[in-house]
Amino acid sequence: MGAAERVAVGGPTAILGGALAGIEVRCMACGAVSPGDRPLTACPVCGGLLDVVVPIAGPIDPAVFGRGLPGPLARSGVWRFRPLLPAIPDEAIVSRWEGNTPLYRDDRLAAWAGLDAGAVRVKHEGHNPTASFKDRGMTVGVSHAKAVGARIVACASTGNTSASLASYAAAAGMPSLVLVPDAKISGGKLSQTIAYGAKVVQVAGDFDVALALLRQLTAAWDVYLVNSVNPFRLEGQKTIVFETLEQLAWQPPDYLVLPGGNLGNTAAFGKALRELFEAELIDRVPKLVVVQAAGAAPFAAYWDGGWERFAAVQAETVATAIKIGNPASTARARRSVEFTGGLVTSVGDDEIMDAKAEIDRVGIGCEPASAASLAGLRRLVAAGTIRRDATAVCVLTGHVLKDSDAVAAYHLDDHAGLPRPGANRPLRVAADLPSLERALADALHG
Repeated sequence: MGAAERVAVGGPTAILGGALAGIEVRCMACGAVSPGDRPLTACPVCGGLLDVVVPIAGPIDPAVFGRGLPGPLARSGVWRFRPLLPAIPDEAIVSRWEGNTPLYRDDRLAAWAGLDAGAVRVKHEGHNPTASFKDRGMTVGVSHAKAVGARIVACASTGNTSASLASYAAAAGMPSLVLVPDAKISGGKLSQTIAYGAKVVQVAGDFDVALALLRQLTAAWDVYLVNSVNPFRLEGQKTIVFETLEQLAWQPPDYLVLPGGNLGNTAAFGKALRELFEAELIDRVPKLVVVQAAGAAPFAAYWDGGWERFAAVQAETVATAIKIGNPASTARARRSVEFTGGLVTSVGDDEIMDAKAEIDRVGIGCEPASAASLAGLRRLVAAGTIRRDATAVCVLTGHVLKDSDAVAAYHLDDHAGLPRPGANRPLRVAADLPSLERALADALHG
C-alpha cells in the first residue's frame, strides 16, 4: 500500500462523538438538511452549496461576546462571537488569536475616492496571523476537520489560502496538501506555505483547474477540503462583518465594499448580515459592493446581464488573489448581493494598482487584490452610482508584503513609456553631502 493510500484509507472518525450531533448544514438549492458531524462540501441530495445552520432565538446582547470562554478563545476575534458560530467543542478548536484587526480612518482615502471627510473606513484583514483574512475561515474549517477526525486537510489556492491552511494544519498537528497553479503565484505566499510544512503540488493549469482536480480527489479519498465550498470555513469569515460593526458601535455604513474572487467572502458577508439583523444587533442592512478585476470578472458580467446566465472566463489580472475565472461560491454570492440590494462592478489593473499606491502611501498598505475595494468605490462615486455623502467600509484582504513583486513593478517599471502616477522611485546619488542635500530637498517638497 502506497503512502497516499495509507493516509486516505478508512472513513473519518468522529473523535468527539455526539458532541457535534446538534450541528446541521442546509442546502441552499433544495433545502435538504444533513448532519454537520462529517465533512460535506456539497449537498448529498442535489450537489448544491451548503450553509451551516446557526439557530438564532431572539435578540442577542452584544455584551455576551467573549463572555465565559477559555482565555485563548475569548481573545480570538473569531471565537469570541461564539453565539453566532457553529458549536464546535472547545477541545477541537485550533486558534492563533486570529481577527482583532484594525478599522482605519484616513480622510486622504475618502478624498481620493470622491467621498466626504470621515466617510471611508478600511478594515485591514492583513493583520491576521498569516497576513490575510483566510485565517478567520481556517480556524473554523480546521477545527471542524479536527472534530470529525480528519487525517489530512487540503486546498487549492492562489496563495493566501495555502499559507493559512499550512499554518493552521501545523498548529493542529495535521498533514496538509496544497494545490497551486504552476505560474504567477506570489513568492511570499508560496514561501509561507512551504515554511509551514504543507506538501505543495504545482498543477499545470490555473486555480480553477486546481480546484476542480482537488474536488475529484476529495470525492474519491478521505481528504478534508478547506476551500470556500466548505460551509464551515465561511462561518469564520462572517466574523469580519461582526467585528467591523462592533467597532462601529453596531451602526452600519451605507456600503460594505470587498474584492471578489472565489466569492467566499461575499457569501459569508451576506449570511453574517442576515444573522445580525435576525439577532437585532443591527436595524438596517448595508449594501454589499463586490469589486472584481476586469480580467477576472465573471460575477460582474453575470450581474450586468441581470443574472440571466453565468459564464466562466479565463482569468488574467495582476491581483493574483482574485485571479479566478469560475468562482465556486457564485450562487451564495448572488444571494448575498440580492439580499442587501448591493452592487457588482469591475476595475482594471491600472485602477487597482493606483488605489493600492494610495493605500500604501498613507501608511496602511495592502496587497493588490485588496485595493480593488477602494478602486471600485472610486469608480462608482465618479459614475454617480454612490452619492458623495455616503459612508463605506472597504475591506483590505491581505498585507502589503504578500506580493512584493507587484510593488516593485509598479514603482520601478515604466508603464506605456512613463512612470505610473503614484510611482515612488528610489534615487541614486553620489556619495557626497551636496547630492544628499538635494535628495533631502526632494523628500521635503514631495
